[in-house]
Amino acid sequence: MMSYLILRSVAQTRLPQPNLTVRYHAGLSDDFMNEAIEVVKLGFGMPAFNNDEIIIPSFIDRGVKEEDAYNYSAIGCVETAVPGKWGYRCTGMSFLNFPKSFLIALNDGVDPASGMKLMDGAGHFTDMTSYDQVKAAWDKIIKEFTRQSVIIENACDMVLEEDVPDVLCSALCEDCIGRGLTLKEGGAVYDFISGLQVGIANLADSMAAIKKLVFDEKKLTTKQLWDALLSDFAGEEGERIRKMLIEEAPKYGNDDDYVDQLVVEAYATYIEEIKKYPNTRFGRGPIGGIRYAGTSSISANVGQGKGTLATPDGRHAGEPLAEGCSPSHSMDQCGPTAVFKSVSKLDTRAITGGVLLNQKVTPQLLSKEENKTKLIALLRTFFNRLHGYHVQYNVVSRETLLDAQIHPEDHRDLIVRVAGYSAFFNVLSRQTQDDIIARTEQIL
Repeated sequence: MMSYLILRSVAQTRLPQPNLTVRYHAGLSDDFMNEAIEVVKLGFGMPAFNNDEIIIPSFIDRGVKEEDAYNYSAIGCVETAVPGKWGYRCTGMSFLNFPKSFLIALNDGVDPASGMKLMDGAGHFTDMTSYDQVKAAWDKIIKEFTRQSVIIENACDMVLEEDVPDVLCSALCEDCIGRGLTLKEGGAVYDFISGLQVGIANLADSMAAIKKLVFDEKKLTTKQLWDALLSDFAGEEGERIRKMLIEEAPKYGNDDDYVDQLVVEAYATYIEEIKKYPNTRFGRGPIGGIRYAGTSSISANVGQGKGTLATPDGRHAGEPLAEGCSPSHSMDQCGPTAVFKSVSKLDTRAITGGVLLNQKVTPQLLSKEENKTKLIALLRTFFNRLHGYHVQYNVVSRETLLDAQIHPEDHRDLIVRVAGYSAFFNVLSRQTQDDIIARTEQIL
């Protein structure tokens, strides 16, 4: 009964905070699922859905006691933790831009935007003769960027430990008082953190375009593609290549193993590498003290895209990257079932930091009772059979969002789901607004 009351109170207040997440498990009744969808229909991005069937076993695998794993909570956006027993943060302090890292890998360790040599690479793309060489270059670069991201985070943590002890929070968290240590010194029972990996779909689509069009079908040379990227697809030839990349290469989000498996393998390199690097609380008391993967990009996909040149998926320089683990905008053409199947191929049980999936439907769609029933069945399949981790919905029409940009005074109470959180549409940057408008509207 308490869960029903919470749903109804959130529905009545319609506030962007506090964040509300339904912990899904196979035993949830259709009546409760229907109540949750009624709240989703209101269009302010809540509740999100997390999957107990994945998160709880993932925590237990990492040493969390069973009773604590069952007591986990969604905190922040899509991240999860055990309330009152977790370290001072569960997510990272650095964003790892996968598409930009990929461009640096293709450029022999040199940032093509600045010309700065960042690390030793594995050769230049124009000299490569197989996709295996591309993958080897990615593996080398992403491992080094992973190490560098840990150095940045550890430097931040060491300064915070010394200068910002956070005594009040520490006093309220087990077992800081018993150990005589603050959270930042290792006083918590558990201490795990995840990194933040951005642009997963762009990486997938870029790798698939290179493999198919350059090496498998030889429709493009490495030099043609590289020159087009550096020029941001300028001129008729650049636009011809861009059109080919978009229209003739498979896209993540359509249940196509050709592209999906490429990103699973590329992401696995990071997942395995990050395991090597404990955090600064490791060995000082808490269970864990390690890092794992997480796809919560918050709204950084917009800012990260600004600093990223054109990518082999056909994305122009400066455009936003794909958010979370969601497909790139308008590239998912086969409906929500195909999106769920692509996302579920990721190693969700290993990406304990959260596998954030945004979906968008129109209010008119969920106004029909039969579509509500379809959505509940779809969610059950995603979580029970496909082992999905998370999904959340924007229920707002494109027309409403466009009108809100022109007449913000008429839409002061318009709330949208941005990433793992909801916010008033009018306070978002124009670029973030455009990014939300561009998301694919799914049908059921």
